[in-house]
Parts: sequence; structure tokens; C-alpha cells
Amino acid sequence: RSCRRERGARRERCASSMSARIAASIVPRARPRSRASTRASSSSSRAGTSNGEPAAPVVRTPIPGPASRRAVEALSAHADVGSIRYFVDVDASRGNYVVDADGNAMLDLYAHIASLPVGYNHEKMLAAMRDEANVGILAHRPALGNNPPIGWDDRVARTLMRVAPKGLTRATTMACGACANEHAMKAVFISAANARRGGREISEEEKVSCLTNQAPGSPGFKVLSFDGAFHGRTAACLSLTHTKWIHKLDFPTFDWPSCPFPKLKYPLDKFERENAEEEARCLAEVEKALTRDRDVVAVIVEPMQAEGGDNHASADFFRKLRALTKRENVRMIVDEVQTGCGSSGTFWAHEAWGLEHPPDIVTFSKKMQIAGFYAAADLAPELPYRIFNTWMGDPAKLIQLEVVLDCIEEHHLLDVVKSAGETLLNGLRELQEKYPSILANARGMGTLVAIDCDTSARRDALLHALLQKGVDIGGCGSATIRARPGLLFTSAHAGVFLERFERVLAAEM
Repeated sequence: RSCRRERGARRERCASSMSARIAASIVPRARPRSRASTRASSSSSRAGTSNGEPAAPVVRTPIPGPASRRAVEALSAHADVGSIRYFVDVDASRGNYVVDADGNAMLDLYAHIASLPVGYNHEKMLAAMRDEANVGILAHRPALGNNPPIGWDDRVARTLMRVAPKGLTRATTMACGACANEHAMKAVFISAANARRGGREISEEEKVSCLTNQAPGSPGFKVLSFDGAFHGRTAACLSLTHTKWIHKLDFPTFDWPSCPFPKLKYPLDKFERENAEEEARCLAEVEKALTRDRDVVAVIVEPMQAEGGDNHASADFFRKLRALTKRENVRMIVDEVQTGCGSSGTFWAHEAWGLEHPPDIVTFSKKMQIAGFYAAADLAPELPYRIFNTWMGDPAKLIQLEVVLDCIEEHHLLDVVKSAGETLLNGLRELQEKYPSILANARGMGTLVAIDCDTSARRDALLHALLQKGVDIGGCGSATIRARPGLLFTSAHAGVFLERFERVLAAEM
């Protein structure tokens, strides 16, 4: 045991050293100041502030404070403000700390719903935005499907194709995750329709009937999804989304099938038999659905059901699901909108499954800055304008993505994610042992970590209390707290969160 403790201590020292190097090299340094402000900042340095990022949260007012509330009230005259929590002072925010309109500096474990990969005011990101070579792209958003800028081919090659999932050779860019999933389905539908035609030309009847949403031009193809899934809020994506009624109420959707997603018991090592039986039950339901309805041409699945409650399944489940789709000649779409770009500890979460055959499509957005999907070569449409919109994404977002990819490589951020995730998960496990009446089922991969509360009301109260302590973290499912920090989130940041979380929990008892 003493040897294990010493090895653990060495790992912690190594992680702390790595954290310090990242902070020194990535978090932007403060601008030059006057002598008076320098003397003031030296006091801040002694208090632990490093390179502009606070050492700990600073809370000056209730959150949201008066400035945020005034801004919300002003905006409410023109827009829906029901989901706004506080206004952000972007210029004052640094690294993993978001500063609101009232000057509160919060440790950000939500990162704009998992979409901020390298924190606030990263010096390399700001430099890329100021680079004269990028000004033209920033100033003129092109219709990429018609008139891409010179160099677009090279930019796609050195960003999107640099991290393309194994076996997927084509990339289509879009503007958001829902767009990515919606158009990924269209690629599958085109392929399925071509297969049914058996090589014949598109008929005049098909061309005319599709204009009034009738067969044969509008076939009855379906996509199978899972209970608890979230794939977006556009019409087809809502048909695949099964999380909260607020997302779907009053909206007509397609009558497409869904199957149960495994509900695992924790800790995993104590429930291996029960969890294997649960996964087998769910796979049997998928098999029945696919053999019962031959209009189902694809299965879409998240590596982890995020909005649905951070629901996990084993790598074996996904391998068997892929084998099932191959056997039934059904496409497999993996929705990596929330799990992609490193937060799982691998660049793509599905890399950890060890698939014999890669997915047919992988969709992405959020931390990738741009949205879209990767696809197998045989899913390329034969005709133009089949998968199309005005902008087809935004080339400015690939400028940002290139910075993100460079940072991941230069600073070994996947290792940082693994280390920070281990600290987070171990800390949550300790807290659930200490507060078993409140917390249960600590789980995660990388920094995509979550824990369940005993009730929804308790979860909401804890989230509010954490916010007042200067920690912004999210919820999902019915009673789950989930962490979605950026890639610069280290074990040191995890320690700050865990300390404040324990204080909040102690106050609940």
C-alpha cells in the first residue's frame, strides 16, 4: 500500500508540474501596466494569481448580479431571455475562469455547453484573429458550396482531415450540431434510395411526387435512435431526441423507432453480470426493430448520452451494435457533437471502442468550433446541391480549429484531460462515499464526468449553491450534475472545484 501511495504521489507531482507548464505557456499574460497597477498586481501574484487567470474564484455579488439582471431586462424588450443566466465580460475572462458583468470570476466547468476548447482569451487564438492573413476570411463570409476562398482546400486538409476518424475520408462542413446530424441523415437517405433504384435513373414520378412530400419521391426511410438521446432541435433531429418534453412539445415529428439505451449500475466492477445482461437486452431490442422494419436505414448513437443524463455503455456494447448494423446492412451514425475533440481522453470517444469496422458517419460540432460530418467514401452524393446551404459552415471557424489542434499537440492536452479527469472522478467517488444520502453513481471518461443526486430539487439547489461559490457547472438528465470543462482544465482546477463542492455538500447536511 505504501508503494502504491508513493506512486500516486509521484503522479500527482507530475500532474502539478504539467499544470504549471500549461498555465505558463498557454494562459495569456496580462497586458503591460503602469507602476501603480504593477504594485497592485504584485499583491495579486502573492495571493496566487498566475498569468491573468485567478488562483481561485472571486465572488463579489450574488450571481446573477445587478449588472447582469439589468442587461437581461433590457434585452427582454426584444428577445427571449428565459434561458440567460448571466452576461459575460469576455475581455476580463481568462483561461478556465469566466468573469460576468458584475466582476464575479467563476471557475468554468460548463464552458458554454462544452464548446470552449482552450479557454478565454488564449494568446494563440487572439493572435490568429489579429493575423493579417486571416482578415479577409473574417471580414467576408463566403458561400462555401459555390465560391470558397483560395486556400480552402489546404485549410480543410490541415484541420478537419488532420483529425479525421479512421476510415472516413470525406468531410462536410455545417454551422451547428443539429445541421450536422440533419445532413448526415440526408447522406444516408440518398445512399439508401440509390440502392433501391438498383442503378436506374431517377424517374419523373419521383421528381414530381417529392415536391408534394409523397412517395415514391419521398420514401418512408427511418433512423433508429435510443431512449434518452439528444441529437438536436431541427425537425428530423427532434424525431431522434428523447430527453425532455420542453424540447419537443407542440412540434410535429417523424414516427421513427427508438430502443432502450443501457442503464448501467455502479460501481461497474460490482455489477458486471447485471450490466452485461442489460446491454444484451438493449441490443436484442435493436435487432428486433431492424428486422421488423426494413425502412430503418440507419442507427444513430452518442458515445455517451450527454443531455439525457451522462448515460454510458461499454465498448463491448458499441462493438456489438456496429456488428449488428453491418449484418443488417444498416448505416451507423456516431454523434460526437459533445464528446469529440478530446474531452473523453481520446480525440474521438469512439476510438476507445476498438471497432472492427469504423462508423459510416461521425458528426461533430461544439469544441471543434465548426460543425459537420465525416463520412465513408461511398456516401458521397452523386449530384450537386443534394447536401447544401448558403454558407456550408464558416471558414473563420477553421482558423480557430487549427489553433485548438496545435495546442492539443504542442501541450499534450489529451494527457492533461486524462489526468484531470482521473482527479475529478476520484474526488467525486470520495464525496459520494462521504455523502451517500445525496450522491451516487460517479462516472465519466476524461473530463466528461458526472454524478447523480438523490432528487432533481437537490441537484438544482447544489448547482445554484456552487454558482454562488464561484463554480459554474451544468446539469443533465433528471438529477445529474455534469462537468464539461475545456481542454486546459487541469488537476489543480479539479481540486478547486472539489473543495468548493464539498463545502456546498456540507452545508446541505
